[in-house]
Amino acid sequence: MSTLNKGIEKVEVTLKWDPSPLGTPDNDLDIIAATYAAGAPHGEPSYLVHFGSRSPDGTITLNRDSRTGQGFGSDEVMTLELDRLSETYTRVIVGVAIQQGEGRKVFGDVANTEVLVREGRTDLAASDFSGVADATAATVAEFSRDDTGAWRFHTALRGFDADPNTFTSLMGI
Repeated sequence: MSTLNKGIEKVEVTLKWDPSPLGTPDNDLDIIAATYAAGAPHGEPSYLVHFGSRSPDGTITLNRDSRTGQGFGSDEVMTLELDRLSETYTRVIVGVAIQQGEGRKVFGDVANTEVLVREGRTDLAASDFSGVADATAATVAEFSRDDTGAWRFHTALRGFDADPNTFTSLMGI
């Protein structure tokens, strides 16, 4: 658990949505984390964590990856152990993208979406994507190191009209 002096340490990002109606293509949403080095805090990330992967050092892990939204509780869960992340990295952006395999879908097309950013039992941010209903992807959280090396959270709900691959190159700008 963080304190005011220590900053953010370990965060969980959860995402849920309802399955698409019978006879229609599945809704497939994905949590994506982009990590940026101190020398290049914007633009192309140093590495991405998405689609069932984890960071090279194991500090950012996608624990659950759903392609349909079926089931109870969270459909996707990502854990970020920021307190263990190398000092080389000073910025992490977390976003959500909708796969566009069966035609263009926006957040407004997907029923009962919810993303929650938590540290321990403390909710840092929550969104149903209504503020970016016409977007196909959105950033939801930004974490950055301050001058003392502590991680700080910034709300970052910002919509994009981009496929998942393009989104990963834009989310840190």
